Amino acid sequence: MLKKSKRLMLVVSLFMVFALIFTAAAQAEVKNVILLIGDGLGMGQIDMTRYLAGDKDHELELMKLPETGIMMTSSTEGVTDSAAAGTAMATGHKVYNGAIAMNKNGAELDSVLDFAQVRNKATGVISTNMVTDATPASFIASVEDRGMGGKIAKQAIANNVDVMLGGGREDFMEDEAGEDLIAKAKANGYQYVSDKTQLEKVVPLNGKLLGLFNESYMNYINDRDDLGSNEPSMEAMTKKAIEVLSEDEDGFFLMAEGARIDHAAHAADVPGVVAETLDFDASVKVAMDFAKKNGDTLVIVTADHETLGFSATEPIEKEALMNIGVSPEYMAGQMTEKENGKGYTVESVKSVFEEYADISLTDAEVARFNELILDEEGNIKYSYLVGYEIGSIIANEYQAGVVNTEIRANSSTGGHTLNSVPVFAYGEGAENFNGMMQNTEFSDLLFDSMRP
Repeated sequence: MLKKSKRLMLVVSLFMVFALIFTAAAQAEVKNVILLIGDGLGMGQIDMTRYLAGDKDHELELMKLPETGIMMTSSTEGVTDSAAAGTAMATGHKVYNGAIAMNKNGAELDSVLDFAQVRNKATGVISTNMVTDATPASFIASVEDRGMGGKIAKQAIANNVDVMLGGGREDFMEDEAGEDLIAKAKANGYQYVSDKTQLEKVVPLNGKLLGLFNESYMNYINDRDDLGSNEPSMEAMTKKAIEVLSEDEDGFFLMAEGARIDHAAHAADVPGVVAETLDFDASVKVAMDFAKKNGDTLVIVTADHETLGFSATEPIEKEALMNIGVSPEYMAGQMTEKENGKGYTVESVKSVFEEYADISLTDAEVARFNELILDEEGNIKYSYLVGYEIGSIIANEYQAGVVNTEIRANSSTGGHTLNSVPVFAYGEGAENFNGMMQNTEFSDLLFDSMRP
């Protein structure tokens, strides 16, 4: 007969074994996965936002998630673009910049969204960019180049992605084969909406929803009032997507991207990064409120890469920056071209900087600006690229910590960095996302979260 102490030790050991088995089983029972990706959202953007929107000790909602990790972001080429970064996170494979869930040999790579479908879960993607752009595309399609928006849209419809919300209407219009993909989506049972008013009125029917709120990118938050926009916030899109997808009894997978954080960061647009990050952060709260109420839900918040080396520098002029109410791209649209098309008139450049940014430029500074916004043929660049130079002047004037215009101009990605990005997690299995990881290892954890 075993002595009492040995029997006790045996009972305790058996209890621990059963506890581990039970815990592992519980962690495997993740019904819903909500992945929120802030495009270009490094710790610098997070710290800049929390400081400018609050104070030195202010915390964003995403910072309240209990588990934290750090993710490296490289592609096979080094510093990644959003396509290769999205592919690594969605499929577990590093690829060349520009590739959408496809390797250099042309082989299609299955994504975690595909895996969710195999497990009979509803699926969805959201983006404040186009739903066919790099990051969402990596989850819903496989093509050799991120610029193939029409083909990505066609695959998304064919692949029965249940909910798609964002910009990119032009990619769903009549394609080269003469097919209207919006009409096809409606025929396949999708509810279709095109503005925030229509989105608010959507009630779950058969779980399929297509919302395209702009021909191209959705407008910056800071520009919407001036443009008379009727586009929904990311917060509203996330709320509606969860409402529709959660009708599926087998659960769902949702990827929601705050895409224009990256665009604002490229332009050194500090108030723009703050506004877009706050909208993203409100979406995190929506996801967390759902997860806490319903359980069986894993929420992960991260970025695909960091953009322009943002840092909350000590001399930054907080009040001056936060008084700027429109994007640099919007400012570019208010300038007047010279008669010869070789830049903007001195008067209009000075007027725009004075009106929107409270900055007085010298003639020499205007001349330098007009040099930077011309392409190799001497023509004015696209307005978003003009916005890059406007934003850099403003950031420099108000002492914001960002990569300067010369370094950005020499970057093949327009200012992406190799900076690692944070990972925040909550729910069943969230602790697995602690520690340092590659973006491909991050993908493995996503797949594992839905394995029995």
